[in-house]
Amino acid sequence: MRNHYSEYSAQQSHGGPPDRLGEETENHQMGDYAKALGAKLRGIRQQQGLSLHGVEQKSGGRWKAVVVGSYERGDRAVTVQKLAELADFYGVPVVELLPEGRVPSGAEPATKIVINLERLQQLPAEKVGPLARYAATIQSQRGDYNGKVLSIRTEDLRSLAIIYDMTPGELTEQLIEWGVLPPEARPAKED
Repeated sequence: MRNHYSEYSAQQSHGGPPDRLGEETENHQMGDYAKALGAKLRGIRQQQGLSLHGVEQKSGGRWKAVVVGSYERGDRAVTVQKLAELADFYGVPVVELLPEGRVPSGAEPATKIVINLERLQQLPAEKVGPLARYAATIQSQRGDYNGKVLSIRTEDLRSLAIIYDMTPGELTEQLIEWGVLPPEARPAKED
């Protein structure tokens, strides 16, 4: 039998009923994250052509099929240490297992990407060679030879960032510094 007086007293001393809605929302979000993480784990495993039992066999029993399966379903929380070990086992960077893909570091990629081709031509080839070749290829594909500006997609910026071994945000900053992108290309910061 519940003690209504003690429940009422607890509510009064803490300023009202507990915030169960906030807890439920947080638990729901964590559950969604666990499921998204599990989907990434499953995707990597399947890309490598492994069944759950194949993972157990290949790992010499280190990774039990039931445990990996529970990670993939989002039924069991995976620690950072275990995630790092799993990434090592699969031979992929840990960030590839995270649901959001790459973890953002530094500035975010440009919102509007319009390359100043005239400025690009003025810079040393050893600095901007990959970008210049990329821009020339896009111009050729589009038949766009105005020679002044070239707009590219965010996906193009991501590809260039890989070539330059930077994050998209870091490359955006570099391109602004070179004068190839205007300072307005920086995404607006939220306060």
